[in-house]
Amino acid sequence: MAVSVPVSTAAGDPADQGVDAPDLQIFVFALFFIFGGITSLNDVIIPKLKDLFTLNYFQALLVQSAFFAAYFIFSIPAAAIVRKAGYMRSASIGLLIMTVGCLMFIPASQSGRFEVFLIALFVLAAGITTVQVVANPLISLLGKPATAHSRLTFAQAFNSFGTTIFPIVGSILILGSLARIDPTTLSGAALDAYRTQETQVVVNTYLALALALVIVAGVVWTRRNRLPNVVEDSGSILRAFGLLARPRFSFGTACIFLYVGAEVAIGSLIVNYLMQADALGIGAEAAGKHVGFYWGGAMVGRFIGAAVLRVVSPGKVLAAVATGSITLILISANTTGYVSGWSLLAIGLMNSIMFPTIFSLASEGLGKRAAEGSGIIAMAIVGGAIIPPLTGLIADQTTLRTALTLPALCYAVIASYGIYARRRAEA
Repeated sequence: MAVSVPVSTAAGDPADQGVDAPDLQIFVFALFFIFGGITSLNDVIIPKLKDLFTLNYFQALLVQSAFFAAYFIFSIPAAAIVRKAGYMRSASIGLLIMTVGCLMFIPASQSGRFEVFLIALFVLAAGITTVQVVANPLISLLGKPATAHSRLTFAQAFNSFGTTIFPIVGSILILGSLARIDPTTLSGAALDAYRTQETQVVVNTYLALALALVIVAGVVWTRRNRLPNVVEDSGSILRAFGLLARPRFSFGTACIFLYVGAEVAIGSLIVNYLMQADALGIGAEAAGKHVGFYWGGAMVGRFIGAAVLRVVSPGKVLAAVATGSITLILISANTTGYVSGWSLLAIGLMNSIMFPTIFSLASEGLGKRAAEGSGIIAMAIVGGAIIPPLTGLIADQTTLRTALTLPALCYAVIASYGIYARRRAEA
């Protein structure tokens, strides 16, 4: 999920030839791993903050609102930074912004206020947005143009690896102390002291990330002159919005909004869902470790999907996996025990090919305006800021099982898009 910044493709220039720099490729793979992992870590800190600040589901899922709002607000400024500073400098800038976001967890903990944590998450996500603006086109530039798709798929595997590993490690570090004391029994100074103490485990986790980010930023900065500045201005973003007049593109953009929202909503609720007595009935730390299966399913599904998409129409595959997601939600909501828990986790497998498939279907026929369309589609990632709290609001009024109705409706629209776009668009 990233914004693309177009690169110059004039005959004989570096973007057309590709840059042979295996060491830089390794750093870019590391970037995919880092920002994928940090994004999935939200699924672990949500139940922690929900417990400490005695939040309802709507309030707790504002964590995702603060995080994914940065994609909508900061995508265009981030692209401007890349055009001005170039790829490698911009990557360092993004990493340093991420570091600032991690360090802001210190005053957030000391303040004992949930709102300050949201600000820290927004800053962190602004940095991630900048890094993502750089990463996709950069991995295409670093190597032969003929193998660009292969490198990007490999880089996305590192992203999925991060989303699988971070929740498992984060659960051990963050959720192990959950519910030792009921915060509702405390008040005043005692409550403030408890929140400061318990949020320290969150702070320590993000401080370790900050240290790692500074090291990576420093390494990238030392290589800031390795690449020529091949970024070119693609024109006003306002012109790009005109693409929404195309039904296939606008429908696809809406589906990106719904897909990210549904994926994030389910991931955000997994811990609390699995802790229910009529699901797996396990503790917070164990439930947090299971989040890795949700994102790990997406990693495995990408390899399976890559093979299937070679022989089956992308639209048909999209309709099939979206229908599969709806089926798994129905099974989970209407069963108990292991069937209920694992059918919810299996949705990750269905999610695997949705984003790239929707993206490619929506972009068909755009021709030279594909880069403009990429920017608009990336802004639709803001669905991750809107759908999750709405799902939480339903959960507050009903149950977690009933709340799954909203993600199911999102998948239903995506399935209809797969049927609508099953035929290739004309250029």
